[in-house]
Amino acid sequence: MAEHEQEPIEEAPEPYEMDEETRARRAAALSQIVQYGDPVLRAKALPIEVFDDELRREVEHMGHLMTDAIGIGLAATQLGRLRRLLVYRVEHDSPVIALINPVLEWTSKEDEIGEEGCLSLPGVAVDVERPLHVRVRAQDEHGDETLIEASGLEARVIQHEMDHLDGVLILDRTTREQRKNAVRVLRERVA
Repeated sequence: MAEHEQEPIEEAPEPYEMDEETRARRAAALSQIVQYGDPVLRAKALPIEVFDDELRREVEHMGHLMTDAIGIGLAATQLGRLRRLLVYRVEHDSPVIALINPVLEWTSKEDEIGEEGCLSLPGVAVDVERPLHVRVRAQDEHGDETLIEASGLEARVIQHEMDHLDGVLILDRTTREQRKNAVRVLRERVA
């Protein structure tokens, strides 16, 4: 990955001005999401073989949690579950999409650098270079095969969440300088 010359980003701003109820819902959702430092975030998730009502409830729960946390993607590993499951929604009015056992079939040669944050690394945003276009084969919550061709933000979100399923964080995909600053911010938040 090419290094991107820019001032390191130390702390990401809150997503937007929140009322008290939204702030409380977000805090409650974030309290259920595994935070940086937990070893589960570095573990590789296992394939899902059973597509039942329990899985569909899990998908629904993850969608609500992601929305309440004001996120646009969430992987099962972020909830401490080593299952190859992610949910995302890039448009507020769109339905939540579940990708189960996703496989990256193709990526474009054209890359783009964009700022990414993560619900497991609150307050941190770093520049990450990713392919601009992707094709992903997966299953939905009913076990039906699905093929997603995505570009721009949707492609970025899918790749970010798929990284979680393989134990990869945005800190692994940014410059050394931004990684150092991000880790400092995370340590200060804990202290």
